[in-house]
Amino acid sequence: MRIIFMGTPDFSVPVLEALAEAGHEIAAVYCQPPRPAGRGKKDRPTPVHARAAEMGLEVRHPVSLKGEAEQAEFAALGADVAVVVAYGLILPQAVLDAPMRGCLNIHASLLPRWRGAAPIHRAIMAGDAETGVCIMQMEAGLDTGPVLMRQATRIGAEETTGALHDRLSTMCAGLIVEALAQLDTLEPKPQPEAGVTYAAKIDKAEARVDWSGDAVQIDRQIRGLSPFPGAWCDVDGVRIKLLASTLASGAGAPGEVLDAGAGGMIVACGQGAVRLLRLQRAGRGAQDAGEFLRGMAVPVGTRL
Repeated sequence: MRIIFMGTPDFSVPVLEALAEAGHEIAAVYCQPPRPAGRGKKDRPTPVHARAAEMGLEVRHPVSLKGEAEQAEFAALGADVAVVVAYGLILPQAVLDAPMRGCLNIHASLLPRWRGAAPIHRAIMAGDAETGVCIMQMEAGLDTGPVLMRQATRIGAEETTGALHDRLSTMCAGLIVEALAQLDTLEPKPQPEAGVTYAAKIDKAEARVDWSGDAVQIDRQIRGLSPFPGAWCDVDGVRIKLLASTLASGAGAPGEVLDAGAGGMIVACGQGAVRLLRLQRAGRGAQDAGEFLRGMAVPVGTRL
């Protein structure tokens, strides 16, 4: 098929690669424009932009698709279908209608649960037992279109958003190739009205850990916000990101360090305790707990 690919972050790259490897013709790649990044604040192309350029594909990065000129350029590509995954712009109806077979969106949740911007984070933070990916036909609503294919997967008890992100990205790549191969026979199934939830964009204000909370919820917060933006707390006035955790036994005052050994730092919560497995000081790289504690002593009894 002749495909327009629309995606921006790392999550989208395996999908682009899989489409090309499956023999589809990539008419053009659309992504977000380069933006200032790094210490020098120089414009940096997005991960999809960089990979598409390596593959010798035409890359377009309009700021908006609302203008008639941009819409005409899109339609002129004569695509059979557009494949959209984490693109970052709302597609006007004229764009949705331009490809002969419409636009297919790949979404990292089991719709209608977790429509919206941060489905992977929210699934872990809510304690969902499973999640997955859906291929849906796009329409004007936010992730409301009928679903063509879906694939579910269990969420591991210690899985972080980063780890689940990578697994789902690989699943997306495989599922879209399968969906395109069967497109003539797939039956679009409308999403049920029951069970709709919205995955709001992560706010950095959600990242500070309140140790008076329940250990189960704090563990979900730590794993759900890892690696970005990263749940955090203060240790003697030093901000520490908490990047991996698991539930632990123990009791004490909320935020009290109960153990600080090679196996991790156990911290009491309002109910229960968590074991911190991976941490990061400001300006330093992420470290496993044992290595972190060798560089920064946190005595038992310290209050975080």
